[in-house]
Amino acid sequence: MRARAHELLDQAYAAGVRYVDVARSYGRAEEFLAQWLRARPDADDVVVGSKWGYTYVAGWRVDADAHELKDHSVATFDRQLGESRALLGDRLDLYQIHSVTPDSPALHDEVLHRRLADLAAEGTLIGLSTSGPAQAEAIRAALGVRVGGRPLFRSVQATWNPLEPSAGPALAEAHDAGCLVIVKEALANGRLAGAGNLASGGAPADAVALAAALQRPWATVVLSGAVTGDQLASNLRAQTLTVDPARWQGLAVPGARYWHERSQLPWA
Repeated sequence: MRARAHELLDQAYAAGVRYVDVARSYGRAEEFLAQWLRARPDADDVVVGSKWGYTYVAGWRVDADAHELKDHSVATFDRQLGESRALLGDRLDLYQIHSVTPDSPALHDEVLHRRLADLAAEGTLIGLSTSGPAQAEAIRAALGVRVGGRPLFRSVQATWNPLEPSAGPALAEAHDAGCLVIVKEALANGRLAGAGNLASGGAPADAVALAAALQRPWATVVLSGAVTGDQLASNLRAQTLTVDPARWQGLAVPGARYWHERSQLPWA
């Protein structure tokens, strides 16, 4: 797994990719990335984003009863920041609260906010990722969080794709407020990777879906999620495509339905 991860990172770097997104709950992703960075001192322009708030507990079993445990407490932040720093050191450029929803205590915990502000003062950008049908509500609540009169969250990572575009207006507001906007799940967890009705002019569906996200004027980074070199090469074709919005605007489904169907997808 480590060798495959490093091979893919080599290919991505050679192709011009300069942002890498990991998380405490993504198995050994931070560890594999840290090892690659140490082996590639020339890759000093890579921007590293990680996330805290989930603990991976599946033990590499896809049939485990639980895969991740969510906890946005100060204690979890302190523990996981220590774990991330132990691996990534000063290469941790962006640290995000993982999967914030409107009911997350992370939006209201002033002690946590001060801890995050202290980390920001050390030079690490503070952000959050969102999930669920109320992403827009969570994003707007986060934009209102201030410490010492200054906005705390300077980066937002959210799901946006042709099936679930509802966070778009809130992401535009985040962009206008000066935040980085990172799009995740642009392929709807693989559901759009083989969508024949998205393929266009010889371009594969995955590239078209990613291009649709890249064309959003508020999008700073669109995550690939590729796990093989062939997938990466196909994804990167999105950079040269211009997609007519008419190709995907009719694909959107109600948010509640989208997130319910997503919750039923098998772990793989």
